[in-house]
Amino acid sequence: MSEKKIVFIVGAGASKEIGLPTGNKLKETIAKCFDIDYEFDNQKNGSKLIVQALESHYLQQGNRPIIEPYLQAGLKIRDAMPQEISIDNFIDKNSEDKKIELCGKLAIVHSIIDAERNSKLYFDSSNCENKLNLSDIEDTWYMNFWKLLFGNCKKKDISTRLKKIALIVFNYDRCIEHFLLNSLMNNYKIQVEEAAKYVNEIEIYHPYGKVGNLPWQVSNQSIKYGDKLKNGKQLRELSKQIKTFTEGTNPNSSDIKNIHDNISKADKIVFLGFAYHPLNMKLLSLEEKSENINKGSSVCFGTAKGKSDNDTKSIISELNKSYYTRTNKIFIDNKLECADLFYEYERSLSFD
Repeated sequence: MSEKKIVFIVGAGASKEIGLPTGNKLKETIAKCFDIDYEFDNQKNGSKLIVQALESHYLQQGNRPIIEPYLQAGLKIRDAMPQEISIDNFIDKNSEDKKIELCGKLAIVHSIIDAERNSKLYFDSSNCENKLNLSDIEDTWYMNFWKLLFGNCKKKDISTRLKKIALIVFNYDRCIEHFLLNSLMNNYKIQVEEAAKYVNEIEIYHPYGKVGNLPWQVSNQSIKYGDKLKNGKQLRELSKQIKTFTEGTNPNSSDIKNIHDNISKADKIVFLGFAYHPLNMKLLSLEEKSENINKGSSVCFGTAKGKSDNDTKSIISELNKSYYTRTNKIFIDNKLECADLFYEYERSLSFD
């Protein structure tokens, strides 16, 4: 693995800038999926696609679709959401209950793909005349991120530049991949195949998986950005790409080793819209005896919008312990949005 200059750690707050739900809004959307109600044999409320997905799951096991135990698991999710930090936390604390795990994964895919369709990055790609409206996202961090990466980059240098970054994305959406592909096509006037080649060269890790690969990525189970789900079976298949905390940290079935290698070798670590939740901090934390750690060498930048001054100090202290970076090289600001961070530290983040 080639060494990276900057590792970007991306949380839900980063997707908020282009209209995806975070925190309470996402929990509310997931809860509504399981607010399932019937009038005689007709389903009135809740997600019909999730019901179809559960029926197809049961049938695949060779039984007729008796899904009541799964619907009860869904009700547990619905009722617990107001009390939980996130759906991920609830799945993790109920890791022995495979019904809750399946229902949670189905609701995540359903909610996030719908959210992609309502985001500023969505356009109907079935019409070849349509393209991403870059003016709509000019004031977001995505555009500032683009300028940092490609502001003075000739086409012949794209691959070299992309080797200088890694992305650790805690979101299930495909916003970054979708944005980069379409921006490369627009700015360098290249076709989708060439743009896809460049994006696929970037080390992008989703510790908890994603709601499916995009069609131009190498994979069987794919779906266009924000596309409508065809049926419950497709939803069930896509849900297999979502990971629990245990799955995300299993060195035999996850990218955890590559994630830790990138962090340990980084010159700079940038946290964007990251909430610093304990589970996620634990996932990122390096082993003290790791042979790859260059102690004190990394500089950390990050947003902490909405955090108190005391909590921000606590986060800095935890980063100091987790990444073995000196406190005077950690710049976490609770006043900055993601877009603002690129302005505040424009020279510090520069590749020049």
